[in-house]
Amino acid sequence: MSSDERTHTIRAVVFDWAGTIFDFGSHAPMGAFVKLFEQEGIKISIEEARGPMGMPKWDHIHALGHLDHIQEQWLATFGRPFSERDTDRLYGIFTPMNAAAVTEHAELIPGFLELAADLRAQGIKIGTTTGYNRQIMDVVLPLVKAQGFVPDNLVCADDLPTSRPTPMGMYKCFVDLNVWPSRSVVKVDDTIPGLLEGYHSDCWTVGVIASGNEAGLTYQQWTALTEHEKTLLRKRVAARLAAGHPDFLIDTVADLPSVLGKIQQLLAQRP
Repeated sequence: MSSDERTHTIRAVVFDWAGTIFDFGSHAPMGAFVKLFEQEGIKISIEEARGPMGMPKWDHIHALGHLDHIQEQWLATFGRPFSERDTDRLYGIFTPMNAAAVTEHAELIPGFLELAADLRAQGIKIGTTTGYNRQIMDVVLPLVKAQGFVPDNLVCADDLPTSRPTPMGMYKCFVDLNVWPSRSVVKVDDTIPGLLEGYHSDCWTVGVIASGNEAGLTYQQWTALTEHEKTLLRKRVAARLAAGHPDFLIDTVADLPSVLGKIQQLLAQRP
């Protein structure tokens, strides 16, 4: 492929996992975080648990432990501030807990298999990054393979010294997939850290609203909403995801083809 063709063609789409291509509403990690802190005698709300979603899970736990509300409870319960040692210990508990939870929330997002087949028919590679660690993804991969999907690559949060919101995971995708330049790659994600991963690597970024962490709905709950309710939810989630600098927003990955068409048109217009 010539340099000109590389510049004017979408060569890869890199997807996030939970809330983007499987686990509609990103329920597995949310439930695990709530249960994790409850086992320590610490009350944490679903909203609090979802707050740092998209970050590597060690960082997520660390961020939760330093919320004022959590710090106060931790000091009252343990007589000392929450520390990195506590993060390490909770992370060791969380990993098998989340690995167990994903088995109950592993269904692919409706329309994703058709999308993946269409991308591959066009010669577009399918990369993936995630805030999950490799141990959790070792459980996930066979579950989605049984449904018909195998990614062209997978970059886990613990595969690199630093992960989201840095661009390092995307740089690893460029190497794994042998794709460049960055503007020939599209990053699709439902979280702010995951979108920033794409933004910082100068990729096109597409934020996912309905199936993602910010909405927090099941597929059944989403489809049961009225159009007015969906419009209000889109506005709320879009306002939140704006911090991730998405170039485009979609309800779910089933809506991605129209956005890819717009990106392709923009690429074709570049000098």
